[in-house]
Amino acid sequence: MNSSRDYNKEFKDTVDHKYAYNFDVDVMQPFMLKSFITFFMQGNLLELGSFKGDFTKRFLPYFDDITCIEASAEAIEIARSELEKKVKFIHSTFEEASLTSTYDNIVLTHVLEHLDNPVAVLSRINNEWLSDNGKLFLVCPNANAPSRQIAVKMGLISHNTAITPAEKEHGHQITYTLETLERDAKAAGMKVIQRSGIFFKALANFQWDKLLKTDIISEEYLEGCYKLGLQYPDLCSSIFLLCEKGAKSE
Repeated sequence: MNSSRDYNKEFKDTVDHKYAYNFDVDVMQPFMLKSFITFFMQGNLLELGSFKGDFTKRFLPYFDDITCIEASAEAIEIARSELEKKVKFIHSTFEEASLTSTYDNIVLTHVLEHLDNPVAVLSRINNEWLSDNGKLFLVCPNANAPSRQIAVKMGLISHNTAITPAEKEHGHQITYTLETLERDAKAAGMKVIQRSGIFFKALANFQWDKLLKTDIISEEYLEGCYKLGLQYPDLCSSIFLLCEKGAKSE
């Protein structure tokens, strides 16, 4: 593993920033799953970066064979305690993981931006792990989300793709746009078959967490934000690429 990084520390909340907000778990995860379901392939699933297993649980009704790779031993223990023996966990970085199977569905959500060499990991997915007819579900936070653009106008961050100090503490190495995410996927040899966005978002995560405790936000409003995001992917909380196996990269 990369000895210069403390993966157990990176997933912990900081004084002014959570690693995962209620908005991430209660709003974004259900809408990510909704975006994925239509494209699920019959077979097995590999989740790259399972954190505490919150998203992993949502795949249980759809797959009997689920494997997760996670770099944080502490996060794995939390996830394992919740999921018992329903999921196979591998404690490793993606760069060092050794897998003996290929996978029909590979999920990489809000993880690529943490990697030291994202193209190298995407190349492993393309060359080694994705089955011939498999699908990669690739999701990252969006640099151009309105909430982030507003923060730039407020002077809180210098530019859309900046990495904030709090993000750096959580291990962020890059802030993607749709264009740069597709650039890296194609550089790894992946074939991008669909690009989209998930959930129109004009408020910061901490603001959403406060609103979700009130009756201001209805299920209909959330669904409206999801549908509007499909119309304007570049103004979404997260950006989503659906990829297939492409030419083997070097």
